[in-house]
Amino acid sequence: MSDYEELAARADAAGKKFDFLSDCMRQLEGRMAEVAQLKMHIINYSKTRDVYSEYKRSRQKNKFRAEHVEEIEKHEAAKAAFDALKGKPIPKVAQLSAEYAALLAEKKAVYEEYKVVRKKMIDYQAAKNNIDKILGLTPPEQEKVKPKETQL
Repeated sequence: MSDYEELAARADAAGKKFDFLSDCMRQLEGRMAEVAQLKMHIINYSKTRDVYSEYKRSRQKNKFRAEHVEEIEKHEAAKAAFDALKGKPIPKVAQLSAEYAALLAEKKAVYEEYKVVRKKMIDYQAAKNNIDKILGLTPPEQEKVKPKETQL
């Protein structure tokens, strides 16, 4: 195997590893957002439960709703989020906090590796691109050539 082929293989492998770690980070961040959202809904539900009960018992629902619109909307949003669980038990806030902490720790570990791999990928790709230009392997449409200025 020639040195150029080895450089190209390393650049490709570094790019694939970077893509994998990027996807992993996106998945972790997505799950962290879901956990934080569910935790917020559980807290809002417990804080607004009494107001919502009064609203349901009220004979003047429109007036009561106008006075407590924010609490009622938070409660209804929480109920909708719980309905989206489709019969799964609603987790405890402590469970969600522990899961979030574990996800955060995993994300930090992945991010450390991500930084190292990103630097390697950039270095390998820069070296490969430089060699491609020296050897004339870069397609002409990819090169950005400044147009010559016309003289008057």
